[in-house]
Amino acid sequence: MAGALLAQGHRVLIVDDLSSGFKENVPPGAELHELDIRSSAAAELIREQGVEILVHHAAQMDVRRSVADPVHDASVNIVGTLNLLEAGRQGKLGQVIFASTGGAMYGEQDYFPADEAHPTRPVSPYGVAKHSVERYLYYFHVQYGLHACALRYANVYGPRQNPHGEAGVVAIFLDRLLSDREVVINGDGRQTRDYVFVGDVVAANQAVLGRQGFHIYNVGTSRETDVVELYTHLAKAVGVNRAASHGPAKAGEQVRSVITSSLLAREIGIEPKVRLEDGLRETTDWFASRHRAARAG
Repeated sequence: MAGALLAQGHRVLIVDDLSSGFKENVPPGAELHELDIRSSAAAELIREQGVEILVHHAAQMDVRRSVADPVHDASVNIVGTLNLLEAGRQGKLGQVIFASTGGAMYGEQDYFPADEAHPTRPVSPYGVAKHSVERYLYYFHVQYGLHACALRYANVYGPRQNPHGEAGVVAIFLDRLLSDREVVINGDGRQTRDYVFVGDVVAANQAVLGRQGFHIYNVGTSRETDVVELYTHLAKAVGVNRAASHGPAKAGEQVRSVITSSLLAREIGIEPKVRLEDGLRETTDWFASRHRAARAG
């Protein structure tokens, strides 16, 4: 996203504590500030540098950690966000584009794919926090006139994704396949997710840049893919001809998750375009090049 904003001629400040990010991912021309979003220094940066648009992707993103330590999750995802919003309203902040969640927001769905009218019933502190921030953004919109778009992402994948920690399954599988390590699928692997390519996520962010009012949009493909099918695609792309192993199912794991971007298409005129097969191929090529470079170095 930073690269796309720079290409449009914007000045870009990046606030990241680098707990999961990497300096090498910062594009030339962007200004990196290694700060925790809960800090007074981060608030001062937003306020004093005259930030006009906040594209907010900073988060505690580990669902399992949110269950184990909901206080920490709320500290980062709710209090950290409020720290930036309060600073912004005291400065020049006019719009927030917030990375929300599609899967964790709706819980076990009543219908498929879920649209924005689907009941919201998150069952993890992570999902509760994302929902809370959406409500806070509405409050700041009504009270202070702050414009806001909450983008509820499906399962995002693509180049540069971190394959360690609570990463996306695509990055984890590719890292293990390319390292010739065993891939383990939780349970029978028939649980489904909606996988959206990072380029389509960037396009959605660009499309709502400067949009006035308060809006919530899903960013998903309306396509369900189970984990076994996903592994099959990736193994074929890498050239591995072996089945994955299966481990115990994760307690409480959602069975089906898929969302539609029809509202985004109607109101903004865009929707995800990258086919899963094409996005996985591009992602595989990027991970494979990194593995070749690591071996050569």
